[in-house]
Amino acid sequence: MADPFAVDEQLDDGIRHGLSAFSANIQSTWPTLIAGLVCQVSENAGPSRYQKCARLGVGLALDRVAPNLRRCFPSLLHFLMRTLSMLALSTPFHIASGDAWQQRVETDDVDVLAASQPEWGLRYDQLSNGTFHGLVRQAQLPGLRLVLEQTNQAMRQRGYLGRGNYGFAMALDPQQEVFFNGQRLNHHAIMLGRGEDLDLCTPAQFGMIGIVVNADLLNTLWERMYQKPMAAWLEQQMAAPATPVMAQAVRGLHMATLDAVCTPQMLGSAALLQLRDALLIDWIEAIPPDVGTMELKSVAARKRVVDRACEIMLSHTREPLTILQLCSQVGASRRKLNYCFNDVLGTNPVKYLRAVRLNGVRRDLKADTYLNVNDAAARWGFWHMSQFSLDYKRQFGELPSATLNARRSEVQID
Repeated sequence: MADPFAVDEQLDDGIRHGLSAFSANIQSTWPTLIAGLVCQVSENAGPSRYQKCARLGVGLALDRVAPNLRRCFPSLLHFLMRTLSMLALSTPFHIASGDAWQQRVETDDVDVLAASQPEWGLRYDQLSNGTFHGLVRQAQLPGLRLVLEQTNQAMRQRGYLGRGNYGFAMALDPQQEVFFNGQRLNHHAIMLGRGEDLDLCTPAQFGMIGIVVNADLLNTLWERMYQKPMAAWLEQQMAAPATPVMAQAVRGLHMATLDAVCTPQMLGSAALLQLRDALLIDWIEAIPPDVGTMELKSVAARKRVVDRACEIMLSHTREPLTILQLCSQVGASRRKLNYCFNDVLGTNPVKYLRAVRLNGVRRDLKADTYLNVNDAAARWGFWHMSQFSLDYKRQFGELPSATLNARRSEVQID
């Protein structure tokens, strides 16, 4: 009888190639193991070997050469099994991998962070007090982009993620309170939907992962998985509950894949598409089969109230309305307006309007070096300069004059 633990010699070579890179700090060597194993198998093994690997299970193979790895790194084992199963059981998408790239941006400027994500149109408003710091890591694969974003201040993110794209995202810390398109997220929820109209409010010290996938790629893979077109609820922006186990698996696999594809040997490798498809499948499978949409109507109604109030507020920047005037124009009681803002944005209308106006002043000071602080403040309805300077410094960690002087220095250097 054939040894059930027997594995093709070429797969053994792939495993040894990956494991040889392991050091005392094994966490940092995940990308090398993934790249070594997948590249070795994809380049040297034929379809019959893939079938054998898929049937035996990569876990059995790794038990043979590294008995403790299964116990310590279940997420890694799951990822490797998923990748080889994709190689074995599905036809790869034939899309050129020459468009792959990766990028890391770390900045103290919220607008720089928003603008650092190519082909998307994003605008970030800082809602909490203090100096801003943010980080975004991106890896663009054919038809799909992986993202990791971390920020230290509460923010509202609005904009679009490109036409014809769909987004999937998840908080790194499931305990934090997040508002997505007017929906308060439950623990481990996955934010999903079309990428044309993003609206996301995040707390301070927040991190999230996400993918943005081309509609053709998503629909093709969805039909292969379920033998039917994409679900209609994907056309909306909504939050879908995921189990803690599935959510944590996606987080681990997303981070491991982001590390792996950012290595030079993977960016030019034919295995890149298998890694992409394997990760996308895990995101899709984390979504429950039945997603309820009954609450979306009431959510949309509350969000319309908030959007209308924001529109009115921004049309009166030089002479801001009182809360009673705003309620009158919106057609809602003060209690209802406060309720809608807290339920959609996680804050009250007075606090939100002040933050938006301060962000507006800051953008104007950075955009026009010939503008003085008093004129910029007046544009946004700040007439008491001493109080304005205190509010500005509390919000951004520096005086408005410091913002203007820093921008002027950058222009002179350029």
